[in-house]
Amino acid sequence: MRRIAAASLAALAACAVVAGCGSSSPSSANAAVTVKGSFEKSPKVTIPAEKASTNLVVSTPIKGSGAALKSGDSPLADVALYKWSGTKHSLLYSTFSTGPQIIPSQLGLPGLVTALKGAHLGSRVVAVLPPKYAYGTTGESQLGVKGTDTLVWVIDLMQQYAGTESASGPQLSSGGGGLPTVTAKSAGQAPTIAVNSKAAPPTALQVKTLIQGSGPKLTKGETVVAQYVGAIWRTGSVFASSWPSSQQPSGQLFGFQLGGNVLAGWTQGLTGVPVGSRVLLVIPPSLGYGPAGGNASAGIQKTDTLVFVVDVIGSAPAV
Repeated sequence: MRRIAAASLAALAACAVVAGCGSSSPSSANAAVTVKGSFEKSPKVTIPAEKASTNLVVSTPIKGSGAALKSGDSPLADVALYKWSGTKHSLLYSTFSTGPQIIPSQLGLPGLVTALKGAHLGSRVVAVLPPKYAYGTTGESQLGVKGTDTLVWVIDLMQQYAGTESASGPQLSSGGGGLPTVTAKSAGQAPTIAVNSKAAPPTALQVKTLIQGSGPKLTKGETVVAQYVGAIWRTGSVFASSWPSSQQPSGQLFGFQLGGNVLAGWTQGLTGVPVGSRVLLVIPPSLGYGPAGGNASAGIQKTDTLVFVVDVIGSAPAV
């Protein structure tokens, strides 16, 4: 599962990137937000001790020379997110010390869509989003954001990926021989997994390279960008997938830290795998959801062996 100078003149000079700029004033509180620091380094963010205005304000204090973001693609980025409530603000989270993350192409925040449209890799984008450009009047309870809170995003754009990307290299295997069989579909579609549910699953982690990539080998601590499809050995049914589907037409790539908050079977099975590879993982309960007592929402029992087909699309070095 991987960018404003002080207020007055900056707010006027940046009129092209301020939504509702015609009604803005040089003293707009949102335009007074300043962000300093180097690309991929934790930024110094200054938010005025006053109430935010209603304007969407976007700026690019660091302008990159990389490719422009494509519509529907998901950028891998370092992100710092602040909540601005009344005259106070607080940091909700930052990836600058933990590793970049994927920003979903279907995140659904209109202000962020505007801020990132056409932005270039290597840029630091700053977006000040009043409620109507963010989570609206309902807010976002999981983040602790109320319907009256303004959000300040600082985004360092590192890489971009399409939701249809897949492994790229010579095919070595389709599984089988006591392991599930994996059948590749047409480009942009998830491979299918055929499990012999009547057979007893292996008791140890099984790792089988299906497509051999030629990129650098994954190491613990890195941010990994992947496609995956997961099935339950007991039923043979798919319980999760990052690939495009009728529910998520653009797909939703998975970005994660290897050795971080992922299943132990993923960390053990993917360490040392070259980028570009497709890997079959058969994960026993002890390295899956067993220690957590299963995952009822996904139909996974604590005794279930899991089957994953993982396409390693990209990676970023550990912080």
